[in-house]
Amino acid sequence: MAEILLFDLDGTLTDPKEGITRCVQYGMEALGIYEPDREKLVPFIGPPLLDMYMEYCGFTREQAAFAVEKYRERFRTKGMYENEIYDGIAGMLARLRAAGKRLGVATSKPEVFAVPILRHFHIDGYFEHIVGSELSGERVKKGEVIEEALNRFGVGGEQRTSQAVMVGDRKHDILGAQEAGIVSVGVTYGFGGLDELSGAGADRIVDSVEELEKLLLKL
Repeated sequence: MAEILLFDLDGTLTDPKEGITRCVQYGMEALGIYEPDREKLVPFIGPPLLDMYMEYCGFTREQAAFAVEKYRERFRTKGMYENEIYDGIAGMLARLRAAGKRLGVATSKPEVFAVPILRHFHIDGYFEHIVGSELSGERVKKGEVIEEALNRFGVGGEQRTSQAVMVGDRKHDILGAQEAGIVSVGVTYGFGGLDELSGAGADRIVDSVEELEKLLLKL
């Protein structure tokens, strides 16, 4: 039975669409690119920002790093709070804890931002470990974040396959779980969708928070 449940943050626990897309715009505008349609910037939610700025805008690594700096400038003061917790998340976390599950967060978002966001929604106390990337650029890839989370829980080797689960809404969550050798659960209520999650090889896919809770209690 899976004892350790790792959750992605953006698109899994909270809906950060407004804050992230506005901050992405801010970073792009600092380099002279104007994108008024924030819907086109939704793909930035989840993957590492540096990679997305290079891919979407055609920036060099240096330009992308500058855009990320500007993004974070706005995110620190405004963007992180332009965010909403999905309905049912707090109750689900409480019931999972009551059932004896050990909960953690594994996000590509910098850890220094992830912690206050979870605290803002009063759900930080449900998690034993909150693991994110580093502002220095270390531990950005999802597989690295999951690996660090498992290390903090003290789970290694063959124990992982039976003891740990990763829950997320994007292919990066699924592929990261595969790299770490743990079960993956995709959620379609976030930003990836069914095709992306199934294409990445998610072990299980659910469509709602209610369905997610039922599945995690059984795993």
